[in-house]
Amino acid sequence: MNIPNILTILRVLLIPVFILLFYLPFTWSYLAASAVFTFAAVTDWFDGYLARRLQQSTPFGAFLDPVADKLIVAVALVLLVGEHANLWLTLPAIIIIGREIMVSALREWMAELGARAQVAVSNLGKWKTTAQMVALVLLLANPPLLTFWVILGYALLIVAAALTLWSMTQYLLAAWPHLSATVEKK
Repeated sequence: MNIPNILTILRVLLIPVFILLFYLPFTWSYLAASAVFTFAAVTDWFDGYLARRLQQSTPFGAFLDPVADKLIVAVALVLLVGEHANLWLTLPAIIIIGREIMVSALREWMAELGARAQVAVSNLGKWKTTAQMVALVLLLANPPLLTFWVILGYALLIVAAALTLWSMTQYLLAAWPHLSATVEKK
């Protein structure tokens, strides 16, 4: 165990707290849930920074970090879709969650072929993640009313979904030679 791994585990353990705060029947519950989500997002950046800086990268951390990220984002999207119940949030949520499942499967399959580097994380993914996280923080902090902050959250989530589709296309194009290869008969 090291500090980056402890932060990653903490992020997973915060998910039930985040859910509980989101559903509490108090006016401050949205802000509290958003604060926990924001803390988790910051620990995501911080654990990666510490792992690189302190040279404490581990196989366990390499496995759990992306799982923790995808879990908390998927939970946030599901909670928000249930709360807002509109196309402006539901369609980007489906795109983001669907892409994460598809790209995870693609990376695993490419790793089996020894070609994982061809579907590595790109800078486009960092822009997508930034837009997505800011959108989620804004949407979680506000009730489902059409205020400036909620509309901005929807807009950023739509931008994140568009970037998600773009990055997914890049991954598929990089993997296409392997996906379209024919099996040689012996």
